[in-house]
Amino acid sequence: MGVISVQLVVTMVMASVIQKVIPHYSLARWLLCSGGLRWYQHPSDDELRSLAGKLQKGGKSKKDRKYNGHIDNKPMTIPKDIDLQLETKCIAEVDTLALHYFPEFQWLVDFTVAATVVYLITELYFCVAEPSGEMNISVVWCLLVLAFVIKILFSLTAHYFRLEEGGERSLCITFAFFFFVKAMAILIVTENYLEFGLETGFANFSESAVQFLENQGLQSQGPISKLTFKLILALLCSLIGAFLTFPGLRLAQMHLDALTLTTGKVTQTFLHINFLAPLIMVLLWVKPLTKDYIMNPTLGKEESVPLMSEATFDTLRLWLILLLCALRLAMMRHHLQAYLNLAKKAVDTMKKEAGRISTVDLQKMVARVFYYLCVIALQYVAPLVMLLHTTLLLKTLGGHSWWVYPEEDQPCPFDGINSESASVVTTEAPSLASTTTTSSPGTTAASVAQLSVALGGLRTVFSPLLFRGLLSFLTWWVAACLFSTSLFGLFYHQYLMAA
Repeated sequence: MGVISVQLVVTMVMASVIQKVIPHYSLARWLLCSGGLRWYQHPSDDELRSLAGKLQKGGKSKKDRKYNGHIDNKPMTIPKDIDLQLETKCIAEVDTLALHYFPEFQWLVDFTVAATVVYLITELYFCVAEPSGEMNISVVWCLLVLAFVIKILFSLTAHYFRLEEGGERSLCITFAFFFFVKAMAILIVTENYLEFGLETGFANFSESAVQFLENQGLQSQGPISKLTFKLILALLCSLIGAFLTFPGLRLAQMHLDALTLTTGKVTQTFLHINFLAPLIMVLLWVKPLTKDYIMNPTLGKEESVPLMSEATFDTLRLWLILLLCALRLAMMRHHLQAYLNLAKKAVDTMKKEAGRISTVDLQKMVARVFYYLCVIALQYVAPLVMLLHTTLLLKTLGGHSWWVYPEEDQPCPFDGINSESASVVTTEAPSLASTTTTSSPGTTAASVAQLSVALGGLRTVFSPLLFRGLLSFLTWWVAACLFSTSLFGLFYHQYLMAA
């Protein structure tokens, strides 16, 4: 039974590349250290003393003076309106050793690249060889990427959640509750407005599961009720929304700073499109605005002619999401440089204030921005990776195609497995009990036959209809959460902070 074959070779080669090559040629390190990003160095104590006029003859400062035999250990303070000019430096590889979460950032980016390459090779293999009954191992790679993304977002959210001051914990709980209510409201919206296909997929899943269990001699009314299914989905959506709260808020601040930093009209246009990209993704599943208008355009009183087929629209939707993800990756350096400029922005704001500040606090204020660069990079990259690989899973498990076919040459979107054919296949498939009785137990042939029957039954239960509805909803939900939090962050930084 050929289950892995060529795909096993690709997986082993890519695992070797991850172990041997990527540590020396890392895309994550190139994104930070290729010369495009410049960070602000914190001033030394001697520089601050010199600017403040506190450098004494012989190089000893007032800090070293003794009073009644005791050394004055109080931290040195300088006026806030000091004429301080921060020096900039390109990020070098040695500088990344001091960055918080750099190993996590490097692993996520490099493993995502490796998984995407495996996916592309596997797609080419299935397109050329057209193997029958062979498991697509790229699905496992995509699931691993999503698992790593969730783990990293969980650790970042937990870091904010543990903070006692600043209100991050309350903000996280508030948005989690908000997204839970929002998910419950979205899940009761009819498919005439949001065409995920969840209702059709769940109905097909329940019917196929009941028939599969009946063929195994078990009586069941279904594995799970619709209410329980939607409640579990809403809890998952609430968790995803809580994880994407701080990335969305940070994206809004970086967007505003990047617009201020950039003077070119073309770059500003791309920045606006990048910010609105999640909204564009959300609108792709709003049926009255997209599919209904394209499938049934109102061109007058004559009979309407569809502009494209439904399968073509689904394919173009996938390609548009991938293009928007590519645009977000291209705009990454603009956003990270806007974040690094916060050090200079903080110093400029300090100069307008009266009073004094300790040199230690000033150095921490400047250095903190650079040391948390990878945290910000993860908050920017993680939602992008999540969107990319849920889209890839939607294409593979949902039975979509990358090619735009003429209407008469379109392949079956579900590879011959729909609600009717699934019931036929399930009815005609032999049960595990009958296979066990007809084959001598303990033999290899009997084990292979049982495994084949089990896999065939599970394929009819977990059909492309179910995966299409579930993954469409999750892709839409990630984009909706990211846009909601970014919009709130834009309102907060633009109006509330200004007030």
